[in-house]
Amino acid sequence: MSLAATARHIPPATLLRWSVAVALATIILKTLAWWITGSVGLLSDAMESLVNLAGAAFALLMVKIAQRPADDDHPYGHHKAEYFSAGFEGLLIFVAAGGILWAAVLRLLDPQPLQQTGMGLVLSAVSSILNGAMAWTMLQSARQHRSMALEGDARHLFTDVWTSAGVIVGVALAAATGWLWLDPVVAIAVAANILREGAHLMWRSSQGLMDKALEPEVLAEVEKVLRQFEHPTIRFDHVSSRRSGSRRFVDLHMHMPGNWTLGRAAALRASVEQALMSAVPGLRATIELLPSDVETHSSDEEDLI
Repeated sequence: MSLAATARHIPPATLLRWSVAVALATIILKTLAWWITGSVGLLSDAMESLVNLAGAAFALLMVKIAQRPADDDHPYGHHKAEYFSAGFEGLLIFVAAGGILWAAVLRLLDPQPLQQTGMGLVLSAVSSILNGAMAWTMLQSARQHRSMALEGDARHLFTDVWTSAGVIVGVALAAATGWLWLDPVVAIAVAANILREGAHLMWRSSQGLMDKALEPEVLAEVEKVLRQFEHPTIRFDHVSSRRSGSRRFVDLHMHMPGNWTLGRAAALRASVEQALMSAVPGLRATIELLPSDVETHSSDEEDLI
């Protein structure tokens, strides 16, 4: 089995525990790098790692909640809990960016010389390698499990890797040229970059909470399955879909001859449901049976009255 295949099959909760451990390690490394050099750019990098730690811990909590079975208060399950994780991490990013901007502006107004930049940059590079490996592994698993919490944490870690690379280059240039203003400017660029990522995460979270339709490629797979069962006496309409965390839902009407027995109609419906769930993992299909000569009509405007 390939490394990518192995990564895809690691449970989300296990990966998030690893992410917490990696976040703790990178905080220590980046804080040491800032302490040794006095670089506000490296300080901004360390502050972002604090967000990584809080985000990973909250994501782990939300994944555990999302895995709870349906109950009387939540008959459709708890799958949407993962979207709160991405939204929370986006909010944390905004807070971290504000702190970074504050420290950077103060340093820009009062530049300070950097110390022992070589050792500081080595520590920062090691932490970036850890983050990159963790982010790649999490993203592979997120695609397999369709986990918004894992994807949000992974994409934030990738942002952290690119941020660290920019910080390393900026601090190295500041030390080599003596242009001390480069250090706080790099920190400001870091803040701008993670603000963009934070906004993206919060947007993704809001879209998930608003019952967004299934992905076009998944809907195409659903239509492909339904075409296999279509017949001059059997047709499908009113197909609607939504996503809820790792779960996917599709509702539709299946029209058939009115003189069929209930047993025959139910058997066909079961076959369609099984085919849909086999074609789209994690799908839950709800099919309403109707006679061929019966049409249903609904209007969203009626719901507003």
